[in-house]
Amino acid sequence: MRVNGIDVSMNGIAIIDKPVGWTSHDVVARARRLLGERRIGHTGTLDPFATGVLILLIGRATRLAPFFAQAEKEYEAVVRLGYATETGDLTGTPRRAAHAVADCAAWSDAEIEAAIESLRGEQAQVPPMYSAKKVKGQKLYELARQGKEIARAPVPITIREFETVRQADGALLRRDGEAACDLNVRVVCSAGTYVRVLAETIGERLGVGAHLAALRRTRAGAFHIANAIDLEQLGEVRGDSDRMKEIILTPAAALHRLPSVHLTGDAVRRVRYGAAVRVDESQPQWADATLIKMHDEQGELIAVGIYEAASGQLRPRVMLAPA
Repeated sequence: MRVNGIDVSMNGIAIIDKPVGWTSHDVVARARRLLGERRIGHTGTLDPFATGVLILLIGRATRLAPFFAQAEKEYEAVVRLGYATETGDLTGTPRRAAHAVADCAAWSDAEIEAAIESLRGEQAQVPPMYSAKKVKGQKLYELARQGKEIARAPVPITIREFETVRQADGALLRRDGEAACDLNVRVVCSAGTYVRVLAETIGERLGVGAHLAALRRTRAGAFHIANAIDLEQLGEVRGDSDRMKEIILTPAAALHRLPSVHLTGDAVRRVRYGAAVRVDESQPQWADATLIKMHDEQGELIAVGIYEAASGQLRPRVMLAPA
């Protein structure tokens, strides 16, 4: 990329508010065209019908994917009670065996809250067939579209927070047509959690079919929807270094919660070649396996290292310095 006639390498993180109807790959492809940068990836896939926080890693920052992939997520969702669908969300065909909801007053607030409470905490969740998870190299949704269903191993997840959100009139449920009622919820969960499965399980607890009618990711790790931009805003940074600084987070800023160390002279050279360096005794003594940002004399982030307490050394784990 060239800014004011100068070749500038774009390396950083963009927090995108993914629009409805786009796949995560669609967003990446559009970002590549807007920025003129092929090295762009994302962390934490969102389904096409979902919206919200999608982290884009740009340039050498793509090497940081492992630090974001397992971040805790927060969602706002609408659970539609009344009938299930083949996919577990609003894009799927309604199941014929679904039972219609005759009256939204069929459940008390206490019954609804009890169904939600039963899903909090650590548990094992079976990934749905309509998901991008791979089993023996095949994506589950590809098998599902062929009418196949295979055994899936349960995955450990944690639902740290799960709460209902009342409608504007104060009620928990809102009628949606003749066959369903909508329940708004907020979920804070570990990476790898399928909210559509939570929606279906709420229905099971209440004795009715259910599916996910809407999903919005409001946080991924430390990145909140309030700080997200749309794709049009992302396009504004090309050729504008000031806008780039406003919108694209540097790798160091994105990893602001990690402790850091500034290196000089031979230590910088050694790190650039991937060698471990001994930490100066004046530096804090971190716990073993602590991740540390490693900066050069100019303050540039050149690597993320892992601290080895036994030897007092920092070993580069992810290199960010130019080759």
